[in-house]
Amino acid sequence: MGEHKDRMLRGELYMAADDPELAADNARCERLLARFNATTVDDLDERRVLLQALLGRIGEGMVIRPPLRCDYDIHTSIGARCFANVGLVILDTAPVTIGDDVQMASNVQLLAATHPLDPELRATGLELARPVSIGDGAWLGAGVIVCPGVSIGAGTVVGAGAVVVRDLPPRVLAVGNPARVVRLLDGATGA
Repeated sequence: MGEHKDRMLRGELYMAADDPELAADNARCERLLARFNATTVDDLDERRVLLQALLGRIGEGMVIRPPLRCDYDIHTSIGARCFANVGLVILDTAPVTIGDDVQMASNVQLLAATHPLDPELRATGLELARPVSIGDGAWLGAGVIVCPGVSIGAGTVVGAGAVVVRDLPPRVLAVGNPARVVRLLDGATGA
């Protein structure tokens, strides 16, 4: 494994532009995405085969409707019976883990990629990656953005257009920008 890919996966500063292995991984992903995104409703078996080649793990009965965008593909794990509507974006520079029975409306963004806050360091081209995790049975409304390093608890509902900048506990309803918990859902033990 190349130095920068190893640093990326460890959550350390890395330089994507200088790593031939990362460039090759991204190119492989782009080629597979182009094929997946060109499929039609008549190509469901081909879609599944392409998703198996693209993603680190896909569960039984999982459905993603094109178009799909991601960076490196193999760092993403999607559980059984998940559904992602059109326009899913997964910037998977760190592991992105999606549990079973997760529903994602159109234009959801799961963003593991980030950059240093210091402008001088950022200007060097160095990048960072932080894992994203979506718990079993969560529902992300249209246009939800999940920021780097965030975990969403099992059974949680995130309202359309919310920007999730910090972890959300299980079985809550969260809305807004930044997303905030507005109520507990049945079976919740506390926020």
